[in-house]
Amino acid sequence: MEDSIYGNHREAMIDVMNIIMGSIDELRANMTEEHGSDPVEHCLARIKSEESMREKCRRQGLPETTESALEVIHDAIGIRVVCAFISDVYRVRDHLKAMDKVEVIEEKDYIKHAKPNGYRSLHLILKYDNKYYVEIQLRTISMDTWAALEHHIHYKKEVGEQDKLIIAELKRCADELASTDMSMQTIRDMIRNDI
Repeated sequence: MEDSIYGNHREAMIDVMNIIMGSIDELRANMTEEHGSDPVEHCLARIKSEESMREKCRRQGLPETTESALEVIHDAIGIRVVCAFISDVYRVRDHLKAMDKVEVIEEKDYIKHAKPNGYRSLHLILKYDNKYYVEIQLRTISMDTWAALEHHIHYKKEVGEQDKLIIAELKRCADELASTDMSMQTIRDMIRNDI
């Protein structure tokens, strides 16, 4: 059996993942107490599998080493946080950025600036304790549903240039879901008298 691409770091990586998940749980508890509702619909965390990481190294032309896996590629630890409302996405983001021992390496806001295909999400690359990178995706339920369906469509069928109708329909659906997210946010703000 070959050595782990993560060397002897897996246990420490799991610790970092659990620290960040614990901090998200703390925020959820505080906000539930304060507002009477949990800002997070669900949360998933994983360490990228050995094979997925080796495959990513190969795709990027990198040697299959611990250095590549932990220093060059930044998603060995991955967390996805799915929220009911757009404002909660930003609240969770702000909480994560303010954590002790966290350095923000990169932030990409595909909610305010959607990808051409309609994909929306907020991505963070954090470095914890100056050691481990963590990729975090923050989305609403609508964004998460769209991304999952879009993935299924691409998994079943390689969408090429000839499939402009499929691409246009996916974009239209993404825009409609984004509009629904905005409407739901407005309704909640009205109920809470935030406006």
